[in-house]
Amino acid sequence: MTDHTKIEWADATWNPVTGCDEVSPGCDHCYAKTFAERFRGVPGHYFEDGFDVQLRPDKLDLPLRWTKPRRVFVNSMSDLFHKDIPDEYIARVFAVMAIARAHTFQVLTKRHGRMRSLLSSLRFWIQVETLAYLMACGEDDDVDGGRALQVREAQRLPDGSIPQVWPLPNVWLGVSVEDQQRADLRIPALLDTPAAVRFLSCEPLLGRVDLLEAINQEPLAAYQFRPGGIDWVIVGGESGHGARPMHPDWARSLRDQCTKAGVPFHFKQRGEWTWIEPDRFRIPTKPYSDRVAVMHPAGMTAMTKRNPFNPFERGHPDWHTRIERVGKLRAGRELDGRTWDEFPEAVAR
Repeated sequence: MTDHTKIEWADATWNPVTGCDEVSPGCDHCYAKTFAERFRGVPGHYFEDGFDVQLRPDKLDLPLRWTKPRRVFVNSMSDLFHKDIPDEYIARVFAVMAIARAHTFQVLTKRHGRMRSLLSSLRFWIQVETLAYLMACGEDDDVDGGRALQVREAQRLPDGSIPQVWPLPNVWLGVSVEDQQRADLRIPALLDTPAAVRFLSCEPLLGRVDLLEAINQEPLAAYQFRPGGIDWVIVGGESGHGARPMHPDWARSLRDQCTKAGVPFHFKQRGEWTWIEPDRFRIPTKPYSDRVAVMHPAGMTAMTKRNPFNPFERGHPDWHTRIERVGKLRAGRELDGRTWDEFPEAVAR
């Protein structure tokens, strides 16, 4: 909604829609819902209706007012492919992105099926082209089928052909992948969707993810990455109230997969929890605390108030990672002693 953001992989956010609902475990502690629901019922507040889905047409032209090129995260407070958002409105959002070519737009969704269906539709793209043409001409009326065909015909080149503007070169499409189950569901749909750049947001990362398995056992490099594969991977732990810990091996595994395949890797944050490196590991002196625990690579935690099981008493060697809840800022963004701020080369800046 603003021309700046604290999100490490974007320069600005744009919310032509707000509101959403949960579809998978990654939604359980949604920061956007937590924020919006604080104001439900407050008369006159922007989020008076809480996190109910609402179209925000007054925000549609916001990117057109920005003169400095930005990486823009689209709908940080919603999901553009939510079932309650009309196709025509989504087309208007894409029309604005088609006009605002100076910016790079990052569209992230958990509704992979609708994204694939809509963005594979010739009818949808004709509507996007028509709306973009009318907006650029200063017209912003509703577009019926007849008007769309008229505009489409007006775009013919001297040789009689009509230029294809999709997929939009300044729009990146991504899916959220918090665990292997969601990887297996969403990545194939993303690969089957027309896009100039495709990316994965593995945040909050709730388990180990094997990208090779998610793409039918084929090596990532076999997709050549552009235009046919995955161009970028973001990884991050969960933050906020009730944040679940991320095992360091999950993040390292994705980093190593990306490095091997030559895919840019961006480590956003550790989350609320940090881990102690193996050579510094000690059994917690106060194990029954909600801020100190040990973690198994499969995702279980132990030696907390809620789960006082002590794995060391029973000789479980896999319980070797001590984690501490220190807060997002103290946990930081380093993975094995460095930050990872890689972006796709075509538009890196």
